[in-house]
Amino acid sequence: MGMLRVLVCTMGRISTFRSYQLILLLAAALAVAAFYYFGSERQNFSSTTKRIKQSQASHNANRNDADLTLDTRLTNPRERGEEDGEDTSSPSDPHFHVLMMFTKIDKSRSLQEKFRVAMLSMVKHGDFLEEEVLVLHFVSDQASQELGQRMLQEVLLDATFQYEVVFHDVVELTHKLFPIVEAMQKYFSAGSGAYYSDAIFFLSVAMHHIMPQSLTRIVQVDLDLKYRTNIRDLFQQFDHFPSGAVLGITREMQPVYRHTFWQYRKENPQTKVGEPPPDGLPGFNSGVMLLDLRAMRASPLYNQLLEPGNVAKLADQYRFRGHLGDQDFFSMIGMEHPELFYALACGWNRQLCTWWREHGYGDVFQLYYRCDGPVYIYHGNCNTAIPDD
Repeated sequence: MGMLRVLVCTMGRISTFRSYQLILLLAAALAVAAFYYFGSERQNFSSTTKRIKQSQASHNANRNDADLTLDTRLTNPRERGEEDGEDTSSPSDPHFHVLMMFTKIDKSRSLQEKFRVAMLSMVKHGDFLEEEVLVLHFVSDQASQELGQRMLQEVLLDATFQYEVVFHDVVELTHKLFPIVEAMQKYFSAGSGAYYSDAIFFLSVAMHHIMPQSLTRIVQVDLDLKYRTNIRDLFQQFDHFPSGAVLGITREMQPVYRHTFWQYRKENPQTKVGEPPPDGLPGFNSGVMLLDLRAMRASPLYNQLLEPGNVAKLADQYRFRGHLGDQDFFSMIGMEHPELFYALACGWNRQLCTWWREHGYGDVFQLYYRCDGPVYIYHGNCNTAIPDD
């Protein structure tokens, strides 16, 4: 009987010990589960809060927009619910549209760095009203778009304004453009032929035919820029367009067209074509352009100048052959019809390239290069370094 009592007591202690172990194991399991559950919830909440504080979010909008060749959109949290087809760029509308060419960026570290400088400076100085939206359009190939989406997460991180990003497929736009600009390419492209892929460099020339009717104003800019002021202020220049003007653009700040029009200038020694400012016609630089698409659509003169026969007539009249795409076209028709253009102050596109100073035009270079007044946008054309702020 004594042995049985000892055995029973021992078994009871073992049972108690096992129960204690089970309780400890259960408590440990609950602690681990709580840690991962609440920890993951806290992490998600913190990440979301951080993105809101940084005014950032990205997603595929998956919208059906028949007008825009839209691949994907990036927006900040203050998403709008605008209806498709409404006028998105009238003087009273809060949308500010900016377009950049963004092709083959994935193959060039240099272009990637230029884009980063441009966007960071745009964000730094960007200041819009609460209801206003900066709409960034990028004409891109697939590989560059994928890179651009990643880069935009970084460069738009500190944006304090509403924005939207729209990617346009370069292949689709080229398909629409080529029939319109094919005839003019031989006059304004490198080489002697009209290459299908070169058509995209004439986008600004025919954008009023390509973009939806609801889009009435857009600014097209190069990537190699650095902004020193609020880009919103640039849009206010539309209000200064005289009657009949369809495009705002800055003069060329090198003797490029003094050289390009050399034969015409030789035959017409008294001409102002290719002469420096203020009284000459130095041509234009397409690094910053304000396109009044509504005015372009409504201008019989401008649309007549796009016709192949009229392009050929002016090119022959001015003995013109260039290689700078849309810039050459605008410079040529500007010699004949300056009333189509609003001259932006040089500070809105302060070009920094000095190539022609060392290539035969040093004696007159400063007459073209001089730019008095404040600089709003630096343009590091021909890979020229841009000054630090």
